[in-house]
Amino acid sequence: MQQTQDLLASSLSNAWAELQAHVRNEQPLDADAYRLAFADPEFLLRRETRGIRMQLEMLKPELGQQAQGIENTVVVFGSARFPSPETASASLAAARARLEKINAASPDAAALQDAQEALRVAERHTRNAHHYEQARLFARLVATYSQPLPHASQLFICTGGGPGIMEAANRGAHELGAPTVGLNIVLPHEQSGNPYITPSLNFKFHYFALRKMHFMMRAKALVAFPGGFGTLDELFEVITLVQTGKAKPLPIVLFGTDYWKRLINFDVLIEEGAISAKDMALFDYADTPQAAWDIIRNFYRL
Repeated sequence: MQQTQDLLASSLSNAWAELQAHVRNEQPLDADAYRLAFADPEFLLRRETRGIRMQLEMLKPELGQQAQGIENTVVVFGSARFPSPETASASLAAARARLEKINAASPDAAALQDAQEALRVAERHTRNAHHYEQARLFARLVATYSQPLPHASQLFICTGGGPGIMEAANRGAHELGAPTVGLNIVLPHEQSGNPYITPSLNFKFHYFALRKMHFMMRAKALVAFPGGFGTLDELFEVITLVQTGKAKPLPIVLFGTDYWKRLINFDVLIEEGAISAKDMALFDYADTPQAAWDIIRNFYRL
């Protein structure tokens, strides 16, 4: 049996070495009927093999998390555009200094307008940095609770792996030495995983559907901080899965009552009969990290 495994490992190694040789020698990788199918990118990237790619994208993060004992996660969603307080503070200082310099130099109208707009953006970033800090503190609460527990009982922070709120949550757990999971996605404006994800738990996806499935596979709670289209997409997919019984009930927390109630008027959905009044019990609102964590603890009686 061991000999068979060694032969298999050898053949896989040889196939991989062939691909690496092409890269080192800057040779184009043309279609080759004789190349092993699993080592043939031209073949694997065909439209007809999409199903295989989806299976692989499902399997790789699954095996990776299994091997590291990641069974229970608290998923944190939120905007990728909200900076850390330190970044926002630096941007605001730079914007103010730029505007002062332009004002002192008899500026033309276009330069002045540009500087004023940069200041408005920096002020907005400073305001939204509050959400970043709250996400970081929430993740620290989760990590603090989990640290004394056996590994199998711990809750691990899982995010979409990007900047902003996602970075904040990974950062909060990372600061306490806890492993954190990042499920990143390939986008036209390429992004890499934030620096606070545990490297061996930093996964990259092509398919949004499979990424969202992985969010739910281990999720014991979902906390949605203020965000845009991506956050709304992820949030409503989870609410729909629970509403329709496709997923088990779990705590769904909308962090930032004012933001969410200004953004979505759920009463309209009830008044128009699009949802029932009891569907409002599918989620809760919270405005502090402790309140969000208490909702989760009360749900599971931790």
